[in-house]
Amino acid sequence: MAALGAEFDSYSIVDLSGELRERQRETIEASAPALASKVRWLDALPERFEGVVIGNEVLDAMPVRLFASVDGAWRERGVVWRDGWFAFEDREMSASADTALLSEIDTGGGDYVAETHDAARAFTRTICTMLARGAAFFIDYGFPRHEYYHAQRAQGTLMCHYRHRAHGDPFVYPGLQDITAHVEFTGIAEAGVETGADLLGFTSQARFLLNAGITDALSEIDPADTARFLPAANAVQKLLSEAEMGELFKVIAFSRGLEDTLQAFASGDRSHTL
Repeated sequence: MAALGAEFDSYSIVDLSGELRERQRETIEASAPALASKVRWLDALPERFEGVVIGNEVLDAMPVRLFASVDGAWRERGVVWRDGWFAFEDREMSASADTALLSEIDTGGGDYVAETHDAARAFTRTICTMLARGAAFFIDYGFPRHEYYHAQRAQGTLMCHYRHRAHGDPFVYPGLQDITAHVEFTGIAEAGVETGADLLGFTSQARFLLNAGITDALSEIDPADTARFLPAANAVQKLLSEAEMGELFKVIAFSRGLEDTLQAFASGDRSHTL
């Protein structure tokens, strides 16, 4: 923001980790000392807020609930301690299970595993309710509902990451590895709109960034200055490429009290697919 000359009254970071807060503080003081006094750390989200909320890969890190359809019957998948280690165990569905959503899934006639995103939807409702005036953007990898619960995606999307290696066992390295699931964006859209917020748009990360002028920003760097241009060009390529992050990552945004449309959704808005 300092490099862009952006002006703001305050910049709030919600992070409960004391170690990460200190690293963030040191980075800000080293890279933008003039703005450091405007940054504050919060222990919780404010009840009311005017401004812009940006959630980058936040929703995918939230807990999901697992359900398994076996022989045409849905059961909730839980975790038990068996033979000295963790294991999955299917059980009767709890009263809070979204049976209406599960009944809509075309399992293709075979066994099927699916996630529901109760925590991510609740978080979206909280953010949109707290927004008195402004906008909230969520950037993450995922699909609209009709693509997410596809018959060919029969094993769900739960994925684990440890030291830059991906695998499917959530019981390896408990507490050390990242456990994620792709985002089901139709549910996120429903959660935001339920609060009375407006759906600003939904599109791919590539289309969002192109509409927002990322190539114009790149063109401001002299290609002859290879030390600056090549890293920037490589980063833009990764953000835009369909083989990298451009298509899998999506952007969804909500607003309240705003009359203007957003240039970043001017072309290629996919809200109709939700």
